[in-house]
Amino acid sequence: MRRYGWLVLFLLGSVGVVLFAPLIGGQTISIDSVLAARPDDPAAVIFWDIRLPRACLAWVAGAGLAAAGMAFQAMFRNALATPFTLGVSSGASLGAAVGVRLGLGATLLGFSGVTAGAMGGALLAIAIVYGLTRLKRNCTTGAMLLAGVAVNFFFSSLILLIQYTADFYDTFRILRWLMGGLQMVGFDAPLRVLPFVSAGAILLAAVVGELNLLTVGEELAASRGVAVARIKTLLFLSVSAMVGVIVSICGPVGFVGLMCPHICRLIVGADHRRLLPATVLFGGAFLVTCDTVARTAFAPTELPVGIFTSFLGGPFFLWLLLKPPRNTALAT
Repeated sequence: MRRYGWLVLFLLGSVGVVLFAPLIGGQTISIDSVLAARPDDPAAVIFWDIRLPRACLAWVAGAGLAAAGMAFQAMFRNALATPFTLGVSSGASLGAAVGVRLGLGATLLGFSGVTAGAMGGALLAIAIVYGLTRLKRNCTTGAMLLAGVAVNFFFSSLILLIQYTADFYDTFRILRWLMGGLQMVGFDAPLRVLPFVSAGAILLAAVVGELNLLTVGEELAASRGVAVARIKTLLFLSVSAMVGVIVSICGPVGFVGLMCPHICRLIVGADHRRLLPATVLFGGAFLVTCDTVARTAFAPTELPVGIFTSFLGGPFFLWLLLKPPRNTALAT
């Protein structure tokens, strides 16, 4: 029991945050109202139909983004790598901007036109980066990283072009989407994201040994029998697809994938067998907490959660950049 005490603490803390956060807000909800769950009780309706689904979506999205950041930091051996390093976020943002600009209002497989456009943009970014890396033999992680940065800048310029040519209403919608948000009603959104995050977490759990070796170095990993190119391709495609689905529904919520893995490394160490579950649980609780503060700090006005995470992420990024590296495998 003592060996897994840290995991129990992370699990209880994460579950407690998800259950406690919906009780906080402009209208404080009592536990009696929640347990009674009467259809005519506004407090129960707010809890079960609005706040609890929102907390669940925040947890699933935060867990997926944190796990993706952990995977990319190990794959690139770069402490500053994030889930959006390879242009997935900018691709999804471009797709959403195109959907808003064209006025796509129809639904596709239950997804709105903007969400479907964002998902298509994320898949386009993944295909372009993967195609660029395949053009070069023996492609290194550095080349993949540069390809992602190039795609990121190119898509960002297209987003600015669309905003410049759009009217005021569409420009505001695009800008609001780019801030990220979790304003959903019902459990449809978290249930759509959950299968992709679960599949991504299961895949990462299956390759934690390879992640440990990649963190040390590709040459050592290859000498230990790891198919480096195959593992990198598998991680890139699967993790990027997971991030694309999250961004298409929640918008680009930044810095979660940068901060959470590093905070968990300080707590449980760099071994991915411990780091992965800690990062998933902490990442989910972290985004739920950020969203709770964002929607209550300026009540009745809600602050987009992407703005709040950026407030936290900017100083954290500078601290991470300036602090002396403890592990040379993740040195910048």
